[in-house]
Amino acid sequence: MQDIRTWLQSGQLLIADGAAGTMLQGMGLQPGQSPELWNVENPDAVRSLHRAYLDAGSQVILTNTFGGNRVRLAMAGLVERLAELNRAGAALAREEAAGRAYVAGDIGPTGELLRPYGKLEYADAVAAFRAQAAALVEGGVDLLWIETMSDLDEARAAIEGVRAVTDLPLFCSLSFGKHARTIMGVSPRQAAEALWPLGLAAVGANCGEGLDVMTPVLTEMRAALPAAALIAKPNAGLPRLVQGQTVYDLGPEELAAHAPGLVSLGAQVIGACCGSSPQHIAALAARLR
Repeated sequence: MQDIRTWLQSGQLLIADGAAGTMLQGMGLQPGQSPELWNVENPDAVRSLHRAYLDAGSQVILTNTFGGNRVRLAMAGLVERLAELNRAGAALAREEAAGRAYVAGDIGPTGELLRPYGKLEYADAVAAFRAQAAALVEGGVDLLWIETMSDLDEARAAIEGVRAVTDLPLFCSLSFGKHARTIMGVSPRQAAEALWPLGLAAVGANCGEGLDVMTPVLTEMRAALPAAALIAKPNAGLPRLVQGQTVYDLGPEELAAHAPGLVSLGAQVIGACCGSSPQHIAALAARLR
């Protein structure tokens, strides 16, 4: 496969995968259990998840390592297994992709607030992301994908941590809520203008308040970065409780119907997030192709 930066520079669309957490929960992952632990304790389930997205048409899949940084693993008593869990997550995705899709090392937020809002020091955040990135690179990923960020400083720390160990292509997506702002008040324009110059291959949004927020987010980012590759990885609508279970209100065809609109707003990397499934990605890929 060609370098992903070359792919994006050619203007081609890139179909990403969908939800991991909600899918693994459907396979038996228990509330409070670290999904990363399944990379070694239930690898067949993780493999089957990757395989389902690949069969659905995903051209880039994320490793099962969203919470694989030092800070979050420490909360689960797993920090000593950081390298093992991240390397295993990368290896599982690489084995299933087998050269037919790119493998993105998934890096999520620490779950702690950075100073002055919390106790986490910027340098400690950089170190946490650096350690995770190093393990993912050792596991054989093709790129790194920093996702679901809300704090601009934490996103910067993650980028700095990654760049300390590798020059692989790097994506970064933030989670935007109502009024197209993250919970820390970051606007799409602020994010684009602050993060793109740090050497990203793609920037955009994932998760957040569903599809509606994608229009202002992509519009602002495209205005700020006319030539950048933009990411749109929305949830499958909004969550609601049905008989005690959390369900999302957009089915595969409903989500896919919005895909051409996302492309018209500048999205080049397109997938889905919470509440989505391989069926959502298959419908989305079919609509875009």
